[in-house]
Amino acid sequence: MDLFKVYPLFDIRPVRGQGSYVYDEHGQAYLDLYGGHAVISIGHGHPHFVERVRAQLEALPFYSNSVQNELQEALAAKLGQVSGCEDYTLFLCNSGAEANENALKLASFQNGKSKVIAFRKGFHGRTSAAVRITDNPKIVAPINEGFEVVWHDLNDSAGVLESLAQGDVCAVVVEGIQGIGGIYIPDAAFLRAVAAGCLEQGTVLILDEVQSGYGRSGAFFAFQHAGVTPGLITVAKGMGNGFPIGGVLIHSGFEAEYGMLGSTFGGSHLACAAGLAVLEVIEQEQLMANAAETGQYLMQELRQFSPVAEVRGLGLMIGASFEFPVGALRRQLLFEEKVFTGSASCPNTLRLLPPLNLSRKEAGIFLEKLHSALKKLPKTKVA
Repeated sequence: MDLFKVYPLFDIRPVRGQGSYVYDEHGQAYLDLYGGHAVISIGHGHPHFVERVRAQLEALPFYSNSVQNELQEALAAKLGQVSGCEDYTLFLCNSGAEANENALKLASFQNGKSKVIAFRKGFHGRTSAAVRITDNPKIVAPINEGFEVVWHDLNDSAGVLESLAQGDVCAVVVEGIQGIGGIYIPDAAFLRAVAAGCLEQGTVLILDEVQSGYGRSGAFFAFQHAGVTPGLITVAKGMGNGFPIGGVLIHSGFEAEYGMLGSTFGGSHLACAAGLAVLEVIEQEQLMANAAETGQYLMQELRQFSPVAEVRGLGLMIGASFEFPVGALRRQLLFEEKVFTGSASCPNTLRLLPPLNLSRKEAGIFLEKLHSALKKLPKTKVA
């Protein structure tokens, strides 16, 4: 049997990782400025993470959600403490798309409505409801078009408030920082206005922190820079440092009923061990502060590169827009300079999502390699 080929693949085979580096089968090191789509939050092969997962694997990797699981309770308590969201409860699943599916379902249960406000350039996943609110018609099948979505530009406060005033909106879904769209940050005033409008109309504000959460912005959640209180917060990617885990943080205004949500694998013993290890390392190694400081240094230095038109971001979630499409630059970085970077739906944007323990020295190495790659790039590629 062959694989169903839906991924264009680079001819590179990573076999191990350590810190901010991955290594191929020949022992070649690659500096990781992408973290596997922002998944690697505490670095590859972190010893505390490895030991936590190993010990749980030997003890009990999985049993169903029909029995007591103290690790789930410990994870919820630790997440509340580290994030500052102690007045939320936690539902555990396996991915960001599942988290957003369940958040939309909870919002609809809460107010009985189905219309959703979403934002252009947004991405929320590839499952049925999540892909419906994702701004990419190419990945939305006819079967996914099951409820009404009103589209607005990010930071269009007046437009969103006008739509909310109709009184029929179930939820407003916005990323803490738009990731795949090219690293676009919601204005604090915009988020505050939308949060107030949602509260007035009985609409649920859902903050998708799947990519921007878990310390990546320098705060635990990107929305915390604006000081708002969402009804629901979705998380995944950095939550398990590579182990599949996702969740929905649910504000105290929501009431649980048996059977309203469910997941076979969500919140397994092994997943919770991975999730606890991540939170412990983020806290003990002060990775949010490191993300803020190292990210500020990277963005400051990137703005000095002459082909860079704009640098956007918070912490270690950075988009550098160049004056040309970055496909050739990314290949030069990967194959010649041995650096992983990311793309965005905007072809001119280089997306950087490194592990949160990226050091200032490693950031400097990346900047040197970027400078080298730009010098080697054929002039036709930068014209």
